[in-house]
Amino acid sequence: MKRILVAGLLLLVAASAKAALPDDYRVVMLTENFPPFNMAADGKNYAADRNVSGINADIVREMFKRADIDYSLTLRFPWERIYNQVLEKPDQGLFSTTYTPEREPLFKWVGPLASTGWVLLAPPGSPLRLSSLDQARQYRIGAYQDDAVSQHLESNGFEPINSLRDQANIGKLLKGHIDLWATTDPVGPYLAKQEGVNGLVTALRFNDAQLFLALNKQTPDDVVARLQKALDEMRGDGSIDAIMRRYL
Repeated sequence: MKRILVAGLLLLVAASAKAALPDDYRVVMLTENFPPFNMAADGKNYAADRNVSGINADIVREMFKRADIDYSLTLRFPWERIYNQVLEKPDQGLFSTTYTPEREPLFKWVGPLASTGWVLLAPPGSPLRLSSLDQARQYRIGAYQDDAVSQHLESNGFEPINSLRDQANIGKLLKGHIDLWATTDPVGPYLAKQEGVNGLVTALRFNDAQLFLALNKQTPDDVVARLQKALDEMRGDGSIDAIMRRYL
């Protein structure tokens, strides 16, 4: 009898936790073109719902499904705009967002969704190899405006030549307008391959990072907990590995 009472109590607690959210509650999810993690099916700078694909897009969809939380998903451009929007508006979220200590107090976090590395890429055939980020100060470095990689460089005294699109750095690098491209691996090489460019040289790998879902600070803690629980279950049952195999 005691076990039955305990089980019943747990069910009531779980039911009340879900009931804490209004019936019309919805999280507005925003993302950008950041292949292979999130991207528009047609490669354009706007897409919605099923027209958004990628490793993390598929992970986020399944996560919300398991957590039984309604959402909308929109891919927009540029990153700076949607980043600031999620900072300001309740019940909005942003992925794939690189977790950094500087960003930690700005959002509520669910993750990690995936792991990446930060790299400085040189043109194909370049002999340039660096052993530290400090050695890169003498070079012109292209980066993606307001991306975590660019923010990291700026916080360390660099003045990267920022572009509104990360893809723009591919042409700048090949034309000699920049010496190095600061980007994320595997995103940078993936973008280059889509442009028909192979063989970019990794002059330096200077940081390993993790990609998260960043939620506005006013997001209810219950929503954060349910999403994190769903993600942990996906990692444990092999769902995330299966999703990654579809793209890599």
